[in-house]
Amino acid sequence: MTKHAFLFPGQGSQSPGMGKALAENFAIAKQVFAEVDDTLNQHLSKVMFEGPESDLNLTANTQPAIMACSIAAWRVLQSEAGVTVTDNTFVAGHSLGEYAALVAAESLTLAQAAGLLRIRGDAMQQAVPAGLGAMAAIIGLSIEQVEKICQEIHTSNQVCEVANDNNSQQIVISGHAIAIEQAMEAMKAAGAKRAVPLTVSAPFHCSLMKPAAERMAEALHDTSLHDAACPVITNVTAGPVELADALRDGLIQQVTGRVRWRESVEWMAANGVTTATEIGHGNVLAGLIKRIAPEMTVTNVNKPEDIKLFEKAA
Repeated sequence: MTKHAFLFPGQGSQSPGMGKALAENFAIAKQVFAEVDDTLNQHLSKVMFEGPESDLNLTANTQPAIMACSIAAWRVLQSEAGVTVTDNTFVAGHSLGEYAALVAAESLTLAQAAGLLRIRGDAMQQAVPAGLGAMAAIIGLSIEQVEKICQEIHTSNQVCEVANDNNSQQIVISGHAIAIEQAMEAMKAAGAKRAVPLTVSAPFHCSLMKPAAERMAEALHDTSLHDAACPVITNVTAGPVELADALRDGLIQQVTGRVRWRESVEWMAANGVTTATEIGHGNVLAGLIKRIAPEMTVTNVNKPEDIKLFEKAA
């Protein structure tokens, strides 16, 4: 039986103007942004719609903003196209996108996700002093090659770890700035096409994020999650999870753990997923999937015209 996946993007997909057209065209999308604003006691939607980009790029704003944009598009799909999560669907999110996936799977409420992502963004920002950490994208080496070089450079005082296994040609590393710089040179020497430093405020998804993981453990243990209404392909398992306790553990572990996106998509492709929809701002995930599972058809829903195209294709 063929199956469909709904996918939710993570940090890096944001830009000023995100979600504005949805809010102007659909009352249900406008309600999503209003609820997030109320939950955070902040006019976050104004930052999303108008900028400035510097405010939108603050991690504490970026994370709930991306989730809000995704859920606004999701709610419009539900109301306009009758989309539901069923036995024939999976959901997955890249890093913070997993929170949007859990809202879609009815494990978290919108307000819970917004509040948790504000805590997550603050905690990740505060976990490492500014300038001490760094991240870089490695283009053109295998995961095995990248892991080997990271292991050679990594010490107890200089963290160098794989943060995101995005696809066979794009792997992100994270850790101390000095170690990441050394790793970038070693990767290029080993034949990487490019080693690109990322403009990020902290070294995400590595062991330096342990203080943030501890803070999220506290917040999540105070949060009531429900079992998911459909399987969630989580970042830390790269396989299906539905039970609330396991979903909670996954959200805690992903703060320091690797985003296993390549493996997640491979699992979905091997288990009947032939079509997928990236829901939210941008098309980062669609681009990654082209290299992982080129046979999978991926569409994007983040603008009013996308909704009409989705309805026609359904």
